[in-house]
Amino acid sequence: MPEATARIASADVPLAADSTAYFHGYGVVALVGVLGVLFVAVAFGAGRLLRPVVPTPEKLLTYECGVDPVGEGWAHTQVRYYVYAFLYVIFAVDSVFLFPWATVFAAPGYGATTLVEMFVFLGFLAVGLLYAWKKGVLEWT
Repeated sequence: MPEATARIASADVPLAADSTAYFHGYGVVALVGVLGVLFVAVAFGAGRLLRPVVPTPEKLLTYECGVDPVGEGWAHTQVRYYVYAFLYVIFAVDSVFLFPWATVFAAPGYGATTLVEMFVFLGFLAVGLLYAWKKGVLEWT
């Protein structure tokens, strides 16, 4: 019986060593994170302590690209620019989904299912594009 106890005790030692090594990896990540936060905090603190603070009216004046502001701060912006940006994002997201789909489509057993799913997805995009076209959003005037 003492021999069986010795085997069980020797089996526990590698498990303890494995868990220590496992958690050691998390400790290293936590230490690097803490050092990163400290580095940023020290850099910002040193910058705040070392910078000269001499506010003048010229320094407090709002400007854009070195040009003094004229008129009000509000400007009229065309909505169509945002619509084109949204349409671009839609088709960029479409391309992001097409590449992984192409790799899964080649895997055995997924062909028909992924083909149907992709055509449903492309159908939704086509309906959105058709809606934008019917609303006259795609016309640049």
